[in-house]
Amino acid sequence: MSDALRERVTAELAQYHEPYLDTDLVSARAVRSLEIDGHRVTLELDLGFPCGRYGQELAEQVRAKLEALDEVEQADVTVGFSISPKAVQSQLKRIDGVANIIAVASAKGGVGKSTVAANFALALAADGANVGLLDADIYGPSQPRLMGIETKAKAAGENVIAPVEAHGLKTMSIGYLIDKESPAILRGPMVTSALQQMLFQSAWGDLDYLIIDLPPGTGDIQLTLAQKIPVSGAVVVTTPQDLSLIDARKGVEMFKKVSVPVLGIVENMSTHICSKCGHEEHIFGEHGGQRLADEYDVDLLGELPLDISIREYADSGKPTVVSAPDSQIAAAYFDIARNATARLSRQKKDYASKFPNIKVESN
Repeated sequence: MSDALRERVTAELAQYHEPYLDTDLVSARAVRSLEIDGHRVTLELDLGFPCGRYGQELAEQVRAKLEALDEVEQADVTVGFSISPKAVQSQLKRIDGVANIIAVASAKGGVGKSTVAANFALALAADGANVGLLDADIYGPSQPRLMGIETKAKAAGENVIAPVEAHGLKTMSIGYLIDKESPAILRGPMVTSALQQMLFQSAWGDLDYLIIDLPPGTGDIQLTLAQKIPVSGAVVVTTPQDLSLIDARKGVEMFKKVSVPVLGIVENMSTHICSKCGHEEHIFGEHGGQRLADEYDVDLLGELPLDISIREYADSGKPTVVSAPDSQIAAAYFDIARNATARLSRQKKDYASKFPNIKVESN
């Protein structure tokens, strides 16, 4: 009976399509344990990406599906997640304690990349992950304003900086280190050096994800940063219009050049929602993000509207995911975060840290 029921349950799980992993639960290797005791089934699933409230919803859906089987009287289903480090560019040093770095890039200014990066990081944290956020824009740091932080970073030891806590995130920005009104007058090599100091000399602790808000553009600075930061995956932000897509293509090509997998495309400002009447209009064109995703055979992670509330919450220092976590716009940010990290979870693991250090000594 138990073997037959196990096969029946496994067959049902193999037919359940999980939308974020975009495959069934068996093919995704999401089944951590399956126990059969008479007519009672105890199932534990591990999605491999932060799932938060969605994990509870999935557990309920799978439970109902299993209890619909004639042979099952009771099904106990729990859904959790575990984060494993994924491979980065060869020859680059990983940051101790940081499992995965995800770069958020736009290749063009003015497309809302920093706001997307902030809400992306906040959604991951709300779903249960330990998350850091690094503002890599030395010339125009945005994250201090987005996070509502006006304090300065403090030392955590010799040559070590303590990240600033904000909304459950560990954050770091050049804006925490210089006066707000002072311009950062630095040339390319100094910019790279400043970023590496914030990246490698910050006391991040144990993080599942470190989200890096890259500066716009694809010039020497951006390319150098992409070559020196141990990145597991990248997210490219664009708007639907052709001018933005031209630069977004350059961003995708840049990551291909440095062997960083592009997890997908985020289309920001997909539609405009009138604050007076609620009318929705594609003022920047339609389906540009999807065309770009299809062109490079990557995923469209999500679409976000041009909505006044996003700007208002960002300016207040409490982005949408914090200010309106149950709103439709926040749901879009959660979908983007889950889609991206689900794609990342299916990439190759980093086994470099598992290899022993071999020393050859002469007698």
